[in-house]
Amino acid sequence: MDLGIAGRTALVGGASKGLGYGCALALVREGVNVVIVARGAEALNAAQQQLLQARSNADTFVKAVAVDITTPQGREAVFAEHRDYDIVVTNAGGPPPGDFREWDREQWLKAVEANMLTPIELIKATVDGMAERGFGRIVNITSSAVKAPIDVLGLSNGARSGLTGFVAGVARSGIAARGVTINNLLPGAFETDRLKATMAAAASKTGKEVDALRAARLAGIPAKRFGNAEEFGSICAFLCSVQAGYMTGQNVLADGGTYPGTF
Repeated sequence: MDLGIAGRTALVGGASKGLGYGCALALVREGVNVVIVARGAEALNAAQQQLLQARSNADTFVKAVAVDITTPQGREAVFAEHRDYDIVVTNAGGPPPGDFREWDREQWLKAVEANMLTPIELIKATVDGMAERGFGRIVNITSSAVKAPIDVLGLSNGARSGLTGFVAGVARSGIAARGVTINNLLPGAFETDRLKATMAAAASKTGKEVDALRAARLAGIPAKRFGNAEEFGSICAFLCSVQAGYMTGQNVLADGGTYPGTF
């Protein structure tokens, strides 16, 4: 399927590895120009080289900006590199797992800054330009924990739920009639560093072995496997496509069937 986005330009956060990289990979394969962002320059530059090799069109560009996009200075650097984005994929590493009794105000503010306020700032900076041009796609990578909260991920549960509520309103505002969609993509258990960290925290809390927790987690997934970044990226690319133009304000769950509810 031709997704109809060749020649568009995308900003992808957290794109040096994991799910962010998977989204960037799917987009460059569709002929999209991509600006990738992450804090670690070495890993980001390596990702840039891999993406350049994966391009479907040698005339498209892949630019790397090694900054902390959760800061005003980081966002300034991103928009200095390229101003008018047609596609924005917001993605920031999740806050650390733990016991809510041990989190102080500073940790809460840091989680909200990274996982709620930064995506909102990126939406604010790009959505009106998208509307003026008549096309825009914003995809926020959140978490399945927004729909089915995980006790040790309280910082993430809270901050990402706040973003979800914000998107539910703004996606249905006047921009929807001007070709701009905003959706959230909720990953379940994917083979990422984040999954490893969560399991390590659970092992520390319960005293169980990581391998035992991994096996139990797999047993609870109807697909009987963890997801991979490439298939996640393909879902993201579809949400950015012309075919998905009638989908907005949605929370798209990718969890191998783990969530048991009807809605």
